[in-house]
This record gives sequence, structure tokens and C-alpha cells, in this order.
Amino acid sequence: MPFATARCVALDGAVGHLIDVQTDVSVGQPTTVVVGRADSSLREGVDRVRMALINTDLRWPATKRCTFLFSPADLRKSGTHFDLAMAVSLMAADGQLEPRWLDGAAFVGELTLAGGLRPALGVLPMALAAAAAGLARIYVPEPQIAEAMMVPGMEVVGARSLGQVVADLRREDLPLAPPVAATSGVQLITWRGAERLDELDIADLRGMEEEKYAVEVAAAGGHPIQLSGPKGCGKTSLAERIPTILPDLTPEESLELTALHSLAGVLDPGAGMVVRPPFAAPHHDASKASVVGGGSGRVQPGEISRAHCGVLFLDEFPLFRTDVIEALRQPLENGEITIARRDESVTLPARGMLVLASNPCPCGNWTAAARDNRCTCAETVRRAYRARMSGPIVDRIDIVRHVQPASPASHDPFRSAETSAEMRLRIAAARQRQRERFAGRNWRLNAHVPSPRLKDTWPLPDAAQRVIDAEMLTGRLSARGAVRVHRLALTVADLRSVRAGRDITPGLDEVRTALRLRTGQPLDLAMFRSDAGAEGVA
Repeated sequence: MPFATARCVALDGAVGHLIDVQTDVSVGQPTTVVVGRADSSLREGVDRVRMALINTDLRWPATKRCTFLFSPADLRKSGTHFDLAMAVSLMAADGQLEPRWLDGAAFVGELTLAGGLRPALGVLPMALAAAAAGLARIYVPEPQIAEAMMVPGMEVVGARSLGQVVADLRREDLPLAPPVAATSGVQLITWRGAERLDELDIADLRGMEEEKYAVEVAAAGGHPIQLSGPKGCGKTSLAERIPTILPDLTPEESLELTALHSLAGVLDPGAGMVVRPPFAAPHHDASKASVVGGGSGRVQPGEISRAHCGVLFLDEFPLFRTDVIEALRQPLENGEITIARRDESVTLPARGMLVLASNPCPCGNWTAAARDNRCTCAETVRRAYRARMSGPIVDRIDIVRHVQPASPASHDPFRSAETSAEMRLRIAAARQRQRERFAGRNWRLNAHVPSPRLKDTWPLPDAAQRVIDAEMLTGRLSARGAVRVHRLALTVADLRSVRAGRDITPGLDEVRTALRLRTGQPLDLAMFRSDAGAEGVA
């Protein structure tokens, strides 16, 4: 039979499309033709497949016309992971394999000239796409067996070489082959020293009661937060401890994040699925492509997508490039980032918790109290520095806290500070309330609720709504800001319910607290201490 089909997967961002690699080997002028919107990496794959077959003592039909079609033909394909599918489909079309042996399977892997297999980026989303398309088996390079096995019900066959894949299809003994080297990005994960965050605890920070409560609300509802204040006041220390108060990822979140890390090439195959919320803190000199995604060739997830379901911390936020700052509008609004190019448009999830930190001026010494002000910046310089955070970006930040340097009088030395573990239990309980509230819907946390559904399904009492309306009439609150205050009030009520051990719905107190959180005004924490004291909850 001169025609055969093997299946592979093309990635469009984090979305996988099943591709039929159709090969025709027929009598005609000896040549090789590749059609179906294949990029240069696929066309180069013809030479890799030819030499891999020859060096594995398999036959390349050099006297015949070989045509490779990547179907559907209107979908753009890129990447070297199509090599294995091209090789087995060619062999089946040439009569070296039975075409029916390829049914129900996907083939993923890059070939070396010696016939060995190399790992491919994005094996997990490829396996997910193959399973969704009804395929029950997938062939992958040996180091990526564990990654592909994260997909429930998928039979995973790991191989070191093309010869081993052919032997498995023929039900023969596997030939010996050298081990497959893991991707180079694996070693960089441990080198970066992210493990140091595991030793941090929010109890390390004395005082800062209002700031800790604001961070707790942000973590419980997934709200973006801005921390501003003079240098050395504890903004970075507080932000680095936010991952310690976040609960473990749900199975759905874990699978999403692991797939994104697989796509980005930063997934450690030996570590299994990602179960803890990630923490990303790019330098303020980072490019737009590194933060929001992009790059040359295939679009790669940026830091904002790698921090999906976790924390993205942007320290010294006004010093970031203007294009990076303005690119945050879309993820802050709808939790995703779309990267559009001439030939493709890729949408990636970006539902991480955004934490911004900024100084009041470039030197970091400005304070409102004149006697403590040691700022050396001119007023025009301070104004230009603050103006880098445009109005639309500021309007999308739910919580603002002006952090003041701690003093010996700012905390009670005889009162033990609350630990991250204690706060994490409360946040987990608040998030469980939200999962129950939004069961069967397309969002998980209060910060993600669309405005129409918020007003229709969870309206505020009239007295609380009038407070928000009054702020809008005076111009202190925009329409977007009113929606975000409503969402904050839901989260404040959830945390109060957990502390008090009873159901509390958003009302006047919750709306006033939400307004203070959004505008940076001082908080009245006595109400929350009374909630805890009434039920004996710490």
C-alpha cells in the first residue's frame, strides 16, 4: 500500500491540535515533497528522517516519489517533534510496517541522524490533545514517560530510538540503544535556588498587621495587590512570603500549570506534577517577550503564564519598560494573554496573583511626614516616576497598601505572630467556599467573576450598594473599580465566615473594608479580631 497515516500533535500556545501525517510513496521522479503549511523545521525533518532510517538499517525509498502531507493543511505547523510520525508513516507507506499498526496512536519525538530520539517541548499538552481526540496510546522519548503518564487512561510507550519504536510496532524484541539525554532546561531549575522560599514564614515579619491582612484577602480571592512605601519597609519580604500562605493546587490547576511548564521547557521530568503555587519575580529590565510571552519561532509562555495559579511579583514596578507595564492590561482584566503575529495568534492563561511593589520616588526615601522626609528627588522627577503607572493599570489593581517602616512600637512583643501555616488553612477554607459558590461555572475565585454575573447572582444589600454608588458619583471610583470593590467584599465576607465559623454575607462592613483596601486607607481590624474571638479562631 503506497499510502499511510501516522498522528502527531501541533501546539497553538497551550492548545493541541491532532495532525494527520499522511505519506504517499509511489512510482515517479525520485523526489520528496512536503505540503500542508510546514515550516522550515519540518522541511529539515525530511533529511533527519532519511539519515535516521539509513543509519538504523531501515529502508529509505530513494527511487520513488515521497509526499508528506500535514493535515489539516490550513493549520500552521512547526517544531521538530514531527520526525517520529514522519518516519513511521513513511515506513508504513513503503510496506515496511502495517498501516493498521499505527491506528489509535500518536508519535512524538525528534530524531537524530543516528536514529536516536530527542525530547520535545510540550509533551503533556500533546498527550492531553491526543487523549481528547480519542487516541489511547502515545510514543514519546524515554525521559518524558512520566510526563505523558500524567494524562489519565493514556498508554505511554517510551523509546530511546526509532529502531525501538519499529520493534514495538512489530512486536519484536527491542534493540539496544543509548539513553536519551534530558532537556537542558531541567538543570536550570535547581540552579536558580527557588528552594530558599520554602524556609520563609510570614511570622518572620513583626507588626505589619494591616499589610498581612491585605495580603490574606488578596491570596484568598486571587486579587492583584500593590505594595508601595520607602525602601527597606518590608515590601519584598512580604511579597516573597505570599506563596507560603497559598494552599496546594487543585488537580485541575496542577494539570494546567504542569502543561504550561512542559510547553515552556522548564518542567523537571523527575519531579512529577506541579502541586505548589509557583513564584516568579523577573528583573525590572526583563523584555516584554520574557514577561508576557513570545520569542522567535514558536511562541513561548512568559513569566506571567508560568506563574499561572501562583504569584507573579514585579518589584520596582515603575522601572519596568512601558510596553511591559501596558501589556498587563489584558491579563489583569480577563486572566489571559493573547500574542498575535502575522501567521498565528496564541492565547495563554495568566490567572496568577499579581503583586506589584514600588517606591514613592526613585531614591526611595520620600515620606509624607516632612520631619522624616529625606528624599533628594525633584518634584518633577517624582511626578514622572509615578506617572509610569498609567491610570488604566492602576484602575485594575484591587488592593493598595502603603507600607510604613516597622518600629518597636508597631507590634506586641508578648503576642506570638501568626504563622504561614495558620493563615494558609484559613485561605484554603475561604477558597473552598468560593469553589462551592462557583461550582459548574467557568471561574474559581472571586477576582474572576464577570461583572454581569456578579450583580445578577450575588447582589449587595441596598445600603452597601449606595456606598459604592456614592463613591462613583464623586468620581473617586470608576465603574471598573466598583466591580472590583464588590468582588473584594465577597472575599472579605468569606474570610470573616471562616474566622467566625458561621456564614456571613457581604454587607455594609465588608464594602467599607473593601473600599479601604482599594484606596489604601487605614483598616479597622478590630472587627476581624472580634470574629475570631467569638468562636475561638486564631
